[in-house]
Amino acid sequence: MARSIAQEIADGLRAAIESGDLPPGALLPSERELIERYSVSKTTVAKAIAILRSAGLVTTTPGRGVFVPKRPPVRRISSERYRADAGPQAVPQTSFTTDQGITWEEYRLDKAYRWIEADERLADLFGVEPGCRVLERRFVFYAKGEPSQMSRTCLLASDVEGTPVADPDREPWPGGNIAQLRTLGLEVDDITESVASRMPTPEEATALRIGSGIPVLAITRRMLAGGRVIEVADPIVIPADRAILDYRIQLAGSE
Repeated sequence: MARSIAQEIADGLRAAIESGDLPPGALLPSERELIERYSVSKTTVAKAIAILRSAGLVTTTPGRGVFVPKRPPVRRISSERYRADAGPQAVPQTSFTTDQGITWEEYRLDKAYRWIEADERLADLFGVEPGCRVLERRFVFYAKGEPSQMSRTCLLASDVEGTPVADPDREPWPGGNIAQLRTLGLEVDDITESVASRMPTPEEATALRIGSGIPVLAITRRMLAGGRVIEVADPIVIPADRAILDYRIQLAGSE
């Protein structure tokens, strides 16, 4: 199938961005310049820019023009990252601040708490009956002012209701969920995660400031203590173009 003229224009601009001819922070040629360069209509140029915007390659600033965004650093997500939460807190930190390589002062968290009844999926993840009372917490994580991750984490009301863990004013909490649960006498000794890739919802794309064409990693996590699930995160959402998953698989008898 032949490419549209708008797609050809977008491909040319994409090549300039990827080669560095249009580096991060650069202003794209104006609409008038693109119309004259390609001998096309204003509508065609608008379609080309929309293609680039959906791929997260450009952003539009009203009154200023279309820019190549500055790319945030890639985050390496290690399978051992929760050791930062489980270990002693000589200085305030979490697995997120460790992965991002930022200080506590460079970390910010938006949060929204509410009590809900577990639907069938959430109940199955917890291993409880549907309708069980649960504290749902929705977070947006910022590193140096940039939104880098979202999550919906849930805790059983029977574990946390009436405790400081259910108080949003206590966030962010050094040591994260593991440290919070430890204050309740619940010691996390096992964590399971499953990772899927998908396109972001409109709300996720807006909150994370990414193009609708940028895929995300959607992680479902369960924290267990003594074989019982005490926390479910479903999902943790991370832009896929900002993350590398690092795993270590140590076989018995290997050095």
